[in-house]
Amino acid sequence: MASNESDVALMQCVRNGDKDAFRELVERHQQAVINVIYRSIGDAWEAEDLAQHVFVQVYRSAPRYKPTAKFTTWLYTIVHNTVLNEHRRRARHAAESLDALAESEDAEQPGRQMADAGAADPSEEAAKRELQEKIQEAIGRLPGLQRTAVILCRYEGLSYEEIAQVLRCSVSAVKSLLHRARETLKDELRGSY
Repeated sequence: MASNESDVALMQCVRNGDKDAFRELVERHQQAVINVIYRSIGDAWEAEDLAQHVFVQVYRSAPRYKPTAKFTTWLYTIVHNTVLNEHRRRARHAAESLDALAESEDAEQPGRQMADAGAADPSEEAAKRELQEKIQEAIGRLPGLQRTAVILCRYEGLSYEEIAQVLRCSVSAVKSLLHRARETLKDELRGSY
């Protein structure tokens, strides 16, 4: 709770034009925002660009910000809307996004760690990496709301209530989205592990 209160206080300073407060907010939340976007679109370079867009929106929205929910819930709502807009843009420009997707497969993915030299079994590590990649790809193929719900729940640890606020739906709808997503993922990943 202290983190949320601190975020709210920083956001109120941003509203008053404090650029240092904005910089601190960005530093606190930038990696989480990039990770959510990356898990949603699968393109590391684009995730960083879209994260910058998210924080521009945060800065522009500062005068209208009201702490009616947790700061991160408000932030992830902006992230969700940004990702939705990106998916719409990609749908309009399918050929361009296919080229970008091919290029992103060659790019280094954020958050990946190099294998420890003392790792027990390289083939086991490779199998784990391959499974994680399959899971990431399967999550990427989920319908938009299911994908966002899974990412916010699994990777960001948001509660059903917080996810419902981000997606602007009921808690029971979130539970339904997550249930359908889990069933789809189980079906797709059967035999992968």
